[in-house]
Amino acid sequence: MRAMIFAAGLGTRLKPITDTMPKALVPVGAQPLLGHLIGKLKKAGYDEVVINVHHFAQMIRDYMAQNGNFGIKVLFSDETDLLRETGGGIRHAAAILNDGEPFLVHNVDILSNLDLETFYEAHMAESISLDTPLATLLVSDRETSRYFLFDTGNNLVGWMNRLSGEVKSPFPELRREPSCDFKWEQFLQEHSLRKYAFAGTHVVSPEVFKLMQEWPERFSIVDFYLQMADKYIIKGYVKDDLRMVDVGKLDSLKEAEEFLNDENV
Repeated sequence: MRAMIFAAGLGTRLKPITDTMPKALVPVGAQPLLGHLIGKLKKAGYDEVVINVHHFAQMIRDYMAQNGNFGIKVLFSDETDLLRETGGGIRHAAAILNDGEPFLVHNVDILSNLDLETFYEAHMAESISLDTPLATLLVSDRETSRYFLFDTGNNLVGWMNRLSGEVKSPFPELRREPSCDFKWEQFLQEHSLRKYAFAGTHVVSPEVFKLMQEWPERFSIVDFYLQMADKYIIKGYVKDDLRMVDVGKLDSLKEAEEFLNDENV
């Protein structure tokens, strides 16, 4: 199986650590974030990994080489010329990422108790019972300000900023401009919608490469999914007991170490 790791980000919220190293190599416990994720991917059966690089790119290449690529096939998608965001990063890696099979996409700074093998199998099971989903997104019912919106069948239909009142959707009846008096609970009830927070992990169909051809060089995968949601099936995978740490800020490093020390994870 093949996976893509988003490791090109500047890691600005982790400054001053990321003034001298990429976010992917920020140590948490005994090894960097990238090492933890590679180990988890390998354990789940992923034997090919594409890593996009931009910030301190050579340091990431050197780290992988020094560790013998952890015994798997590793390819690099070079974005040192331009940081392409999440959607653009996937498209830029097409030549080395697209083998005609669904692939996993995982942020390097996410630690979780997700069983990656089970997650991939859930996407494949949907492919058997339904039209092949364009993507399956890991989501959870946790408190945040921005949510993906799903119908009762867990099909993506939109995105909501709970604080600003903005709702983005390819369905005109759901779209809302920012509003200070937005009653989001009433809105969800009226349209029979569920709100879930995205967890930075998704299984993606290779069909996306064809659909991305007309998109600009730099774009967000969230914007892409929202534009495709009325034409293609994009499923939400709800893990009710999801434990996750987004290692995006300095104060999350201690939480991440505690998470990794938990023998149940």
